Amino acid sequence: MTSPDNLFSLRNNFYLGAYQAAINNSDLRGLSEEESIERDCIVYRSYIAQGKLRLVTDEIDESAPTALQAVKLLALYLSGPQHKESAISSLREWLDDSAIGNNPVLRLVAGIIYMHEQDYNEALKHTHSGGTMDLLFFYRLALNVQLYLKLHRSDHAEKQLKLMQQIDEDHTLTQLASAWLNLAVGGSKIQEAYLIYQDFAEKYQVTSLILNGKAVCCMHMGRFTEAEQLLLEALNKDANDAETLANLIVCCLHLGKSSTRYLSQLKLSHPEHTLVKRASAAEENFDRALQSVA
Repeated sequence: MTSPDNLFSLRNNFYLGAYQAAINNSDLRGLSEEESIERDCIVYRSYIAQGKLRLVTDEIDESAPTALQAVKLLALYLSGPQHKESAISSLREWLDDSAIGNNPVLRLVAGIIYMHEQDYNEALKHTHSGGTMDLLFFYRLALNVQLYLKLHRSDHAEKQLKLMQQIDEDHTLTQLASAWLNLAVGGSKIQEAYLIYQDFAEKYQVTSLILNGKAVCCMHMGRFTEAEQLLLEALNKDANDAETLANLIVCCLHLGKSSTRYLSQLKLSHPEHTLVKRASAAEENFDRALQSVA
């Protein structure tokens, strides 16, 4: 008889972006030591997703298990450009340490950090290592799908998705990974991706993540007015969500509306976002071009 999964709801809330729900419902009884560590990792990663990085770095002390130290390192890395170099240096040192280097949470955090660094091949080195039976194997497969899509290798992403489908076709991460791949492939697959997000919206708490997923599908299908409404709903849930603001900027451009306010918000709340960097580079190039003809 299969033992009950005590962390199913907690994980599901985290996967779908219901971070406060994950935090609020984390007081679970009768957990094993391993489950307690995973629970704490999910809770602190939920705080990270909410941008409460200082809370994470302050609460996780030096006596915490390796998994939680890895989550603290992720929070430190995301705390600003001034912390990135030291965080990456510590990450490399820990990965080279035979005593802790194969910790699955540390490997996962390595994949996430190197993905942020846009060093996707280095990220894949760490997400492909580790056991196939540890608790985070499934999450690493989902991260692999994202990484291969960023490398424009949808063929490899599909192989990772098939592995996930063989293990559990109905798993939330499998469905999310399927939606990501469908969006990348395009064409008739966009509608399939939309239906996945719609199914999530009908089954679970509607989050910014779900609304953004539906909105991106709508934009791919040319339904920008519908996409805008979904994104404004997402903005009501989290006024500083980076992906909501970025998608609203793109959506407004297609609708012929001003996106200045959303870009200003994104610059203030997420100065390291790719769209902000691209906009700044474009402004600098434009200024240089003006100076050259002045």
